[in-house]
Amino acid sequence: MKKISLSQLLKLLIAFGIPLGILALPIDAIPIDDLTLTQHRLLAIFALAALLWVLEPVPVFATSILIIALELIMISDKGLHLFRTPPPGHEMGEVLKYTDIFGAFSSPIIILFMGGFALAIAASKYELDNNLARVLLKPFGTQPKFIMLGLMLITAVFSMFMSNTATTVMMLALLAPIVASVPKGDIGIKALVLCIPIAANTGGIATPIGTPPNAIALQYLTGDNAISFLGWMMLGLPFVIFQLAFAWWLLQKLFPSSQSHMTLKLEGQFQKSWQAIVVYVTFAVTILMWMTTSLHGMNTYVVSIIPLAVFTLTGIMGKEELKLINWDVLWLVAGGIAIGLALDKTGLAAALAHSVDYDSLSPIAVVLTLSMICWVMANFMSNTATANLLMPIAAAVAASMESLASMGGLQGVLVVVAFSASLGMILPVSTPPNSLAYSTGLIESKDMAKTGVVIGIVGLSVVYLGALLLS
Repeated sequence: MKKISLSQLLKLLIAFGIPLGILALPIDAIPIDDLTLTQHRLLAIFALAALLWVLEPVPVFATSILIIALELIMISDKGLHLFRTPPPGHEMGEVLKYTDIFGAFSSPIIILFMGGFALAIAASKYELDNNLARVLLKPFGTQPKFIMLGLMLITAVFSMFMSNTATTVMMLALLAPIVASVPKGDIGIKALVLCIPIAANTGGIATPIGTPPNAIALQYLTGDNAISFLGWMMLGLPFVIFQLAFAWWLLQKLFPSSQSHMTLKLEGQFQKSWQAIVVYVTFAVTILMWMTTSLHGMNTYVVSIIPLAVFTLTGIMGKEELKLINWDVLWLVAGGIAIGLALDKTGLAAALAHSVDYDSLSPIAVVLTLSMICWVMANFMSNTATANLLMPIAAAVAASMESLASMGGLQGVLVVVAFSASLGMILPVSTPPNSLAYSTGLIESKDMAKTGVVIGIVGLSVVYLGALLLS
């Protein structure tokens, strides 16, 4: 039996102590108006999830399963009787349907991940990853920092026009043969792994279609406040270029490579068997369909089932290949989906967002507050869900406060909120690209947290400075 270390024990005591303290507090002692009993319990579960995911005293996927179990027991319609009977004088509030919580395991995004894993497994089996890496990375030379730059630029450009999750799937497939070229113990490999989700999360900011928060902001920017595609790129692209340059520098400082040159083992040629050709065609068609969802009508999630169907039907993926799917990552993602669902359905996310008295704040304080709330929430729930929740609040506040004209008015406030949502990337559950990168097993949660916090804070500072200069 594995012994638990003293540091792990302390982390567990801290992680469980704070949520228990929240549960022990009277609801009235928490400075949020009209908190229900369900929301009170969810706040404790949320605190526990945050601490366990950050401190990592237990595997992150184990935390996700624990969160789902606690939600089912404490805040579902089929939970323990003890938790379904509110004490006198307390309002129970809306509980979750237990089927909705279990639905986290079969969410469309889980299928997206499975499709991505299928592409990566098949690409590796028939050396497509090796050959694509040879073609795409050859112009960037053999120095680790320039190979990382190549990975970041390719990832960011693709993320501007297609799903950042789909882009990450493709780029991590290219990473496998590069990893094989790095000696064991070289922490520079962490930089190569982390650069892909960072570039994928950041690249989408550059265009209105690059990430859902941008599209949600545009729904409120109509009439005199409308922004064209080119207009958005003029705001987003310089920011993305700066963020990528900073992240490139930061990763080199945090995870320096012990090698001055990398001899990439990328020799070989494209295989010509019928199975290999099926993999090539399926890989290309899937990516093309991910990029053209508006033309054929199928969304990214529906397209993701196609490679699974093709590869299993043709025998390219059999029982042994199916075992290679990173099931621990799927459980990890399911936990993130479950906590986001609960925050939304119980109204706790809205209560947290509305708990601030915006009228009493100065214009810059309003923008800072909305942005920080958005960034913090986007680290723990879908950035799309966060934007859907906060964008109407931000639009209403910006429309009612004439003093916000000094911060760019409605346009400036919503662009800041949209950018802030995309900067939430401190945990493996923060974004699908983060979860995919974590699935490689080459980085730890603390590595992601360290880089995510620095990149997030620097990015938010640049956004605020830009809002002040352009207003």
